[in-house]
Amino acid sequence: MPEIGQTLRAEYARARASKRTAATYGEWRTDRITQAAVGWVLSCVFVRFLEDNDLISPPRLSGPGERLQLARDFHELFFTQHPRETDRDFLLSIFDELAGLPGTADIFGPFNALRAIPLWLSGDAAHDILKFFTRIDGNTGLIIHDFSAPAALPPEAAAAHSNKSSLASTAWENSPEGLSRRQLDSRFLGDLYQDLSAFARARYALLQTPHFIEQFLLDRTLEPALDEFAKEFPLENFKMIDPACGSGHLLLGSFERILVRWQTAEPSTAPRELVRRTLRSIHGVDINPFAVAIARFRLLLVAMRVSGIVKLSEAPDFQIHVECGDSLLHTPLVGGVQELFDKGVKGQSDEECNHAYSSEDLLKLKAMLKHGQYHAVMANPPYITPKDPGLRDRYRQRFATCHMKYSLSVPFMEHIFKLCTPGGFTGQITANSFMKREFGKKLIESFFPTTDLTHVVDTSGAYIPGHGTPTVILFGRRRQPSAVTVRAVMGIRGEPSTPADPAQGLVWTAIKTQIDQPGSTSEFVSVTDTTRASFHSHPWSIGGGGAAELKEALDERSSTALGSLTSSIGITSFTLEDDIFLLPPESRQRHKIR
Repeated sequence: MPEIGQTLRAEYARARASKRTAATYGEWRTDRITQAAVGWVLSCVFVRFLEDNDLISPPRLSGPGERLQLARDFHELFFTQHPRETDRDFLLSIFDELAGLPGTADIFGPFNALRAIPLWLSGDAAHDILKFFTRIDGNTGLIIHDFSAPAALPPEAAAAHSNKSSLASTAWENSPEGLSRRQLDSRFLGDLYQDLSAFARARYALLQTPHFIEQFLLDRTLEPALDEFAKEFPLENFKMIDPACGSGHLLLGSFERILVRWQTAEPSTAPRELVRRTLRSIHGVDINPFAVAIARFRLLLVAMRVSGIVKLSEAPDFQIHVECGDSLLHTPLVGGVQELFDKGVKGQSDEECNHAYSSEDLLKLKAMLKHGQYHAVMANPPYITPKDPGLRDRYRQRFATCHMKYSLSVPFMEHIFKLCTPGGFTGQITANSFMKREFGKKLIESFFPTTDLTHVVDTSGAYIPGHGTPTVILFGRRRQPSAVTVRAVMGIRGEPSTPADPAQGLVWTAIKTQIDQPGSTSEFVSVTDTTRASFHSHPWSIGGGGAAELKEALDERSSTALGSLTSSIGITSFTLEDDIFLLPPESRQRHKIR
């Protein structure tokens, strides 16, 4: 349709004019269309989940048992009343109805990615989507895709199954009437969101944070922040954020733990009120619109569950603070000068980014991303290098730690600390490439001396599903360094084989067991309180079993550093054209090259 092309061209022109992108129109269009396509499929998944778990009725799309026939009757009635419309209009009518309910207005409303180009999906394509969700197994006669949640486990079984603390499990499983009906476990949506599109998975580095990593970050970031700031002000004022929240694992984990604090403090207060207060503490941002949609949906489900709400129509307007946007780009400037890096960058300036795509609410984004307002900041940021040259340069202007061909883990590291209120707690799992590669030099030598890095945990030897990139976990606080040492968990040996349960892997178990035991050494890691100054010099050496000490001894005894003898070390050219270096045999023969 010509109008679709015109809409996309106009949006691309606005994005280019605002320096939001420097990609070609073809690359940019592929991304936008992929987002819209995922929006259609994901919205149907949300509807099916609501239908299959009796949260809405009658069923609109499909479902197990008698729901399938009820959905077919609903479909037939729609076309009796609207004979000239298509299945695209049918789907939109369902989404519009849900957008009109307080609980799902943000999920199905104007910021849903499919709303950007609704005419892009043809009636025939919409028909194929409906067929997919109504497929029947020829052998069993049952519907193939069933989104019914499992029956709730008894409290003691739930505690063992979920690996939560006994206090959290008891509060979680013994919440008000309605909890015992279904668990409404939505973690599978995280798998779905990273598998829907190979293009999006590569572009946005979509990867879920495993449950055991999530719990480790919560234990050592959120919990101490709650303990510390509870001394200063009421729990109602507590705020956390994940600036790269993905499908919301850390947000859901934070919700559970903050809710337990409220339930312990005010056991007689109505659950719905405690849910409202808890949601006010939870904040998340992600650049991927369907990740944001999933995070919002999951928080809605858990809010309904704890509140004892069994029908979506009964859900109030829960204020869910999860926004779509670029955390690194939409952080507002202060007085026209970037304040992310304490002293700024001489000669560099940047203008406020006032461009927003249809899935982004600029005012809410900027309010959420103001620095210095969160008591706990946790993240598993993307490890990739920025692909869009326009954004790459824009980030470089905004973040003084961006150096050479940097990974996004670098500006996110700076960003995570600066989102904290003074004294706030940070925790992140990130790529360890900055420790040795040259692009990490500014981060290590200029930024880390200004803030309180407390723990460096080498996780490169642990088996973390899906993480092909070696990682490190960093904990710290936004304040001047308060101790002369940093707790370092240094790797000695990697996982000897793939563990059946990654949470029980030998390396990970050693990390958890030894992190609070400085001076301890095992087959897999050693733990030391290392002089802080050693973490202010690039590169880092965090090899355990004496490797770091050996490097220090060599450094102390050497009289000359290699860097002082040459101005350049490494490759002499970088054309990105392999054909220049790889000459086929037939070409050599033709040119008489031996």
